[in-house]
Amino acid sequence: MRKRGEIWLAKLNPQRGVEPGKVRPVLVVQAQALLDECHSSTLVVPLTSGLLEDAEPLRVRIKQGEGLERDSDAMIDQLRAIDNKRFAGGPLRQLDTKELGEVDQAIREVMDLEAV
Repeated sequence: MRKRGEIWLAKLNPQRGVEPGKVRPVLVVQAQALLDECHSSTLVVPLTSGLLEDAEPLRVRIKQGEGLERDSDAMIDQLRAIDNKRFAGGPLRQLDTKELGEVDQAIREVMDLEAV
């Protein structure tokens, strides 16, 4: 069972246009209630090791640790739902409350949602 804030590997091929492809880490951002209900898809933010400086809110830096071997950027502008069959392994790492809060804030900014 996946948990909100966990990083998993996912198969994102086939790639289309500027979408990230291949097997890569993704951050689970879906509400825990939907995850607990075994919903058939999951909202994720893909990660990349191609780091960009000063790219907030489009990118949020995630530090390496546990099973995440390198610092990575969460590509907030690539938020997407994937079929649960695309998950290939994990969890690699669990974000702490501060890190997940930074991701949540970036999602709100990119989607032009008011803070709760």
